[in-house]
Amino acid sequence: MPQRRHVARAAFSAAAATALLAFATPAWASSTIPLHTAHKGSTAADFPTQNCEDERFEGRTADQDGWHFVLPGGKESGSFETLTLTYTDGTTEVEVKVPDASDAYPDFLYSTGGKNPRVIHAYVFTPAGWTLVDGSAVISGEARKFNLSHTCPGTPSQSPSPTPSTTASPSPSTSTSPTPGESDTPSESGSPSESTSPSEGTGGSGGGDGELPLTGVATTGIAVTGLVLIGGGVALTALRRRRDRITFTS
Repeated sequence: MPQRRHVARAAFSAAAATALLAFATPAWASSTIPLHTAHKGSTAADFPTQNCEDERFEGRTADQDGWHFVLPGGKESGSFETLTLTYTDGTTEVEVKVPDASDAYPDFLYSTGGKNPRVIHAYVFTPAGWTLVDGSAVISGEARKFNLSHTCPGTPSQSPSPTPSTTASPSPSTSTSPTPGESDTPSESGSPSESTSPSEGTGGSGGGDGELPLTGVATTGIAVTGLVLIGGGVALTALRRRRDRITFTS
């Protein structure tokens, strides 16, 4: 009986110790954290911290922006598992996942060295000039946020170059197309000018100098008036001659 009691007490003590160890050891699980609010809306060219000497930016081309994200905190933060970043090129939003070798945006995760390495660095290269709108990260531990550490701005490719060529092409087409139209306009306008020539012939001279043409009624009136004046002059002349011939007798 005493041995059974000692065995029971030992078993109970082992179970209690196991339970205490289970509660004392933290069980880390994956969690999702947001991008630091102050880093939303950032561009690589305007971000305060820039470091193009980062050796992990060596694979970046001249027309790409380099982005370096970091997971702050100690071992309780764990490591990066995946990142989801939202960018905009000014017109549309693009979602970039890290790591993802299937998209057009180079990216990779980088771990620290030492005895207990942690994946707390994330790199991604995007076309130059894009804006970081938002982001989230899945980590193996617990943290409040992750940060944009530094950037390396690139030079945007000269995509506006096709714009002048397209705007310049309509200018010669529009300048050449009115030319035949204008040449046709005088020919059409000349035909009415010829149609007005008969009116000048019927109205008399002076129509081609910009003066008002004389109509037939006006010409007849002038002729009649002239005849009346001539007849009156003849009559006056005859009366005067008669007076000169009359002699007065006393």
